[in-house]
Amino acid sequence: VQLQASGGGLVQPGGSLRLSCAASGSIFSIGNMHWYRQGPGNQRDMVAFITSGGSTNYADSVKGRFTISRDNAKNTVYLQMSSLKPEDTAVYYCNADIRRIGYRSYNIYWGQGTQVTVSS
Repeated sequence: VQLQASGGGLVQPGGSLRLSCAASGSIFSIGNMHWYRQGPGNQRDMVAFITSGGSTNYADSVKGRFTISRDNAKNTVYLQMSSLKPEDTAVYYCNADIRRIGYRSYNIYWGQGTQVTVSS
């Protein structure tokens, strides 16, 4: 199983970006999917998560600006980021709780991270 994150880049303050994270491999089902971020010198913090049923939760710092969504048919989670601020600059990571084909339990898998830089 692999998670491939994409969509990062350089954007001006107030701009928008959409991150994607696609899971592939021998997947039976996917539970919760998360986005985390890690800024320079900081710990990795959760930004948002979405359950298999579509319920969402956000860090206070991004509420009203970021939207997490998922396409279960594509095994993909998205993070729409708007009104971006310099303090949103970080490497963004996705993870997912995945049950592999032939297995009964879920395990957490991480993507490789994608850099988001907000600067004028």
